[in-house]
Amino acid sequence: MKSKAAALRYAVLAGAVLAGLAVTGLCTAAGSVSAQAPARPWNDTTLSPDARAKLLLAQLTQDEKFQLIHSYYAGPDRPADKPFPKGAIASAGYVAPIERLGIPALEESDAGLGVASSDRMRPGDHATPLPAGPVTAASWDPKVAYRGGAMIGSEAHSKGFNVLLAGGINLMREPRNGRNFEYAGEDPLLAGTIVGEAIKGIQDQHVISTIKHFALNDQETARNTINVQIGEQAMRESDLLAFELALERGKPGSVMCSYNKVNGDWACENDYLMNQVLKRDWKYPGFVMSDWGGAHSAAKAVNAGLDQESAGEVFDKELYFDAPLRAALAKGEVKQARIDDMVQRILRSMFAAGVFQYPAGKAPVDPQANLKVARETLESGAVLLRNEHDTLPLDLGKLQSIAVIGAHADKGVLAGGGSSLVAAMGGNAVPGLAPTTWPGPVLYHPYAPLKALRDAAPKANVQFAEGNDVAAAAALAAKSQVAVVFVQKWQTESLDSPDLSLPDNQDALVAAVAKANPRTVVVLENGGPVAMPWLDQVGAVLETWYPGGDGGKGIANLLSGKVNPSGRLPLSWPADLAQLPRKDLPGAAGGTPPDSVDYAIEGANVGYRWYQSKGIKPLFPFGYGLSYTQFQHGALKVDAHGAQLQATVEVTNTGSRAGADVAQVYVRVPGAASARLAGYAKVFLKPGEHRTLSIPLEPRLLADFDVARHGWVIKGGQYSLAEGRSSDDLAAPVNVQLPATAL
Repeated sequence: MKSKAAALRYAVLAGAVLAGLAVTGLCTAAGSVSAQAPARPWNDTTLSPDARAKLLLAQLTQDEKFQLIHSYYAGPDRPADKPFPKGAIASAGYVAPIERLGIPALEESDAGLGVASSDRMRPGDHATPLPAGPVTAASWDPKVAYRGGAMIGSEAHSKGFNVLLAGGINLMREPRNGRNFEYAGEDPLLAGTIVGEAIKGIQDQHVISTIKHFALNDQETARNTINVQIGEQAMRESDLLAFELALERGKPGSVMCSYNKVNGDWACENDYLMNQVLKRDWKYPGFVMSDWGGAHSAAKAVNAGLDQESAGEVFDKELYFDAPLRAALAKGEVKQARIDDMVQRILRSMFAAGVFQYPAGKAPVDPQANLKVARETLESGAVLLRNEHDTLPLDLGKLQSIAVIGAHADKGVLAGGGSSLVAAMGGNAVPGLAPTTWPGPVLYHPYAPLKALRDAAPKANVQFAEGNDVAAAAALAAKSQVAVVFVQKWQTESLDSPDLSLPDNQDALVAAVAKANPRTVVVLENGGPVAMPWLDQVGAVLETWYPGGDGGKGIANLLSGKVNPSGRLPLSWPADLAQLPRKDLPGAAGGTPPDSVDYAIEGANVGYRWYQSKGIKPLFPFGYGLSYTQFQHGALKVDAHGAQLQATVEVTNTGSRAGADVAQVYVRVPGAASARLAGYAKVFLKPGEHRTLSIPLEPRLLADFDVARHGWVIKGGQYSLAEGRSSDDLAAPVNVQLPATAL
């Protein structure tokens, strides 16, 4: 997060620049003074962003307006006839400045898990990688999400970027989705609050954040062609509710529409999504940008609500928001007022984020402080899935021999692939693994768990085995006091997994090691749920997803008990594919994918709500996670004040270690087939300490979306509320009588 001193420096610098422009004119390097610049009333920060945008809009020529409504690709591999845009930082996108009016360029970077694509686009550059999105969501702590967002926002600002393509929030309808590692799980309330806070952290650094991908881009297979079929009520109560909550909390400057179709129309020319829901119902004041290659038309897209075409000169069939849009305007197919609205929204977001007042530019960063943010995110969100006979924590002061096996743990920690990939300082610890080109390269951040464990256990003989030779790994495990097996599954944007299995014979590796040593610990590095046929054979399982910056040290801290795991699953973990709404994922393993996918099967019952509605017991339920200490939860109390319910519960640490627990409150509305997470709170307690938590419940989780009345309605009747440690571990319910209410 930017320091107060740095913020003050930016404020003073910006104020001096503005004052100079308005009063004395612009000084040259030689010290001469130009003619006095005209007054720029839109730089008056006492005015609202909307008022400032309106003042500036009135000064723009038509060509300048068109300049703002599309970006250019600023990355490598450009066609020979499309030169690199002058003035751009090598990155995902660029909108040139309008210098006569003091409008800064928009410098756009892929993001979400850090300032991405750095080494591929800017050789030698690096940034701090956050852990995978489910780690942040598994923290169940909005403060952790905010700190991570602020960290990457600050780094981006210090590199000259003022737009981050962040805020991934697509719900996990499909556990095989290759992009689940960028997102925040399956629940709209948890995802909405966590992603909303991350966005807020970014924007507080004077960087515009997107939220993406709007909407229902819940699988990568055929993402550019698939038509998602789902009813209005179901989408409003699931995927769209996650967006709605995050928009309210984070106030992102832009929404990025997705590649897929929704009920027949491309998301980036979908009137229902952009005009009716986003701009009319939610009153969203910012702008909608297309995903790279997501625009398909000029007039239809503009009239449906798309405000900015992204890198269309390279990724779309043509640059729709230039000559084709000008032609549509001349024919009357698009109104000038709509063009002005598009520009107003873009300028408004720039003013709201402070892009004018706090210009992005090269500035020093504190890499160690930023690595600490990444490591503490992992330590807050890693999930202890199994711990039989107190296998963990390891007493590293007493252990004399430790076997570390597999997953290149001697070199680093795995990262997910695609546009979110961050190049950390030190580069790729295991270069050359296929695929080396898009959506690769396969990359390991250079934070080796082996070194971290050796540092934490200086008296122990810590040896490593690659794991390719199963017999050798088992032999090492047999002569060691404890065996820590790292298993991995690389997942990436643009590809889904055909199944949940671990690749490269890793199941056999774990089984052999567990047979050789009863004190076997498995550490998972993965993008989504995986099958674990060896689960009952091992002592402990720690889920770290993709661990991110300083991940090796974070893992060592968790295994040793220096940090007590407090993550809780942000998603349900299926036991097998037969438990899913769609057992098969056509096209994921090759062959022809279908034209459409039917999300009406589960509707709003995503994840744990699907399992509950069908009476299915997953391998691990949503909200599940173990600790090295024990907690006791008191009786739930609920106070009702109209549609606003307040839950209170006392949580006590009854164990011998300090740790954190999450109180989760679920509601079952009359006639519902499943419960819904309506509120939660995380609390850190010392041994013997207790605290009463007050948890406001989200009214929309008590309501249904009434399509006929076009709004949220609490039907009224007896509502059952229960609190517990997971969606499947709840105490006795409390019944509350609520009147029918329209929200």
